[in-house]
Amino acid sequence: MTRMQRAVHVVGVGMIPFTKPGASAPYHEMGAQAARLALDDAGVDYAKVQQAYVGYVYGDSTAGQAAIYGVGLTGIPVFNVNNNCSTGSSALFLARQAVESGMVECAIAVGFEQMVPGALKGAYDDRPSPLHRFADTMKAHQGFSPDAPRAAQFFGGAGRDYIKEHGIRPDTFGRIAVKARQHAARNPLAVFRQTLTLDEVMASAKVFDPLTRFQCCPPTCGAAAAVVCSAEFARKHGLDMRVVIAAQAMTTDQASTFESHDMRKLVGYDMTAAAARQVYEAAGVSPEDLDVVELHDCFTTNELLTYEGLGLTAPGTAEKFILDGDNTYGGRVVTNPSGGLLSKGHPLGATGLAQCSELVWQLRGQADQRQVEGARLALQHNLGLGGACVVTLYQAV
Repeated sequence: MTRMQRAVHVVGVGMIPFTKPGASAPYHEMGAQAARLALDDAGVDYAKVQQAYVGYVYGDSTAGQAAIYGVGLTGIPVFNVNNNCSTGSSALFLARQAVESGMVECAIAVGFEQMVPGALKGAYDDRPSPLHRFADTMKAHQGFSPDAPRAAQFFGGAGRDYIKEHGIRPDTFGRIAVKARQHAARNPLAVFRQTLTLDEVMASAKVFDPLTRFQCCPPTCGAAAAVVCSAEFARKHGLDMRVVIAAQAMTTDQASTFESHDMRKLVGYDMTAAAARQVYEAAGVSPEDLDVVELHDCFTTNELLTYEGLGLTAPGTAEKFILDGDNTYGGRVVTNPSGGLLSKGHPLGATGLAQCSELVWQLRGQADQRQVEGARLALQHNLGLGGACVVTLYQAV
């Protein structure tokens, strides 16, 4: 990771309300709607966009074209992106890279997902799963339960390994779900806006110890988008230049993922730590400088692990960080003011760009009841098993 070669501004963002499966418009309509919202927010005509990067996980090839064609038929390159749950941020990474390198002056990243009810599962049963090595490693470490969702076993197992080392209470994870619902209650675009007590979270159906139902993100449909451009393009067209991508890094798995015999590393802790370190070094900032963070809380256990992976709190101190309220308003850094994946919802291809939208609104002072006062530096963390992690630092300028 090196310092940005030239400034890349996020000049427009858009997100449609997330919904439960079966309640959304078709994927191509959702994607087009989010793209139009971002273009309208930027004040940019689609004819001026030079490349489009469109992310989704569950869909046929060229579904990206099907969505973006609903905005316009300009003949530009359209790239379809799939990186599991980090797909939206991967699309943003590519759009940012194209602008930063000077290949284009303006690009759009779009993410959408039209999901079905129930736990995540692969699309094919006639070939090896891309996650077979992860599944084999998990099975060797903790076994496999045919009665529990596979993703919950990965992240629940990571929580178990954390408890084993640090001896924290299981309901510490539950407190993250309570916080997520409190934040989502202020977000009209979130799926679950009803607050929950800790007792309600812990009494909900057990999914995979220590995870209960309210500690697992729901399958969701939705879309989000972002328009990025160079400073020269923004000035030429009179665009809003208040938010710049100060640094961005993408990491994938290393040997430690499979050789550590630690579920925390199997679900991406080392990818997170490496990407965060690269971003901090490139931007010349530290975690203490951050005002607001949107991180990948697919399960409460992963949010706790990510506090430490991002350096928001020292290793082994996440429980105190939570109990002291340092992860919410009035604390050290507000995490997931949107409600996060747990409450806002997690339409896989859209999540990274929904996180981007939230942080851009925060840095512009447009987050309404969710506004983090004086927010100037915002960090985004988006993780996908299989694997990829994207960490992005946004700065108000």
